[in-house]
Amino acid sequence: SASCTSTVTVVDNIDPAVVCQDLTVNLDASGNGSITAAMVNNGSTDNCTAAGALTLSLNQTSFDCTDLGANTVTLTVTDGSGNSSTCTATITVVDNIDPAVVCQDLTVNLDATGNGSITAAMVNNGSTDNCTAAGALILSLDKTSFSCTDLGANTVTLTVTDGSGNSASCTSTVTVVDNIDPS
Repeated sequence: SASCTSTVTVVDNIDPAVVCQDLTVNLDASGNGSITAAMVNNGSTDNCTAAGALTLSLNQTSFDCTDLGANTVTLTVTDGSGNSSTCTATITVVDNIDPAVVCQDLTVNLDATGNGSITAAMVNNGSTDNCTAAGALILSLDKTSFSCTDLGANTVTLTVTDGSGNSASCTSTVTVVDNIDPS
């Protein structure tokens, strides 16, 4: 009898089975949000777990106000043998933080006809939002016109709405005065 030895090289050339899941990212008060590859991974597997753990990576992990809406990210899963597969997930970025509303009090002098008016911009005192990239703030008042029947202190409500539809309100005192002498 005789024998010989042979080297058998075992190769794993099968890519991992990658599975993605879609996510929603809520932006914070600074207008930023982030995800991890593990959050997008939805149970990816490999035929050879003994070769080492799966390595997960994403092509984008940080989002801001310029990313509002649907974004496509790519998850890459690599096994211990260097085989990799990718899948894509939809990351929906939303701004659900209300604007920070700041009001100021005003005095309105009635004119010769007994009328006066104000604008929302006059009551606004530097209102801000976490996502100015989503669009300009929309300002509105519940009352803009005043007459002799409104003499004295009046409470008005300023509502500020951001580009994502979030809104907040504050109140201001509008003092109506008649300083026109009778004729």
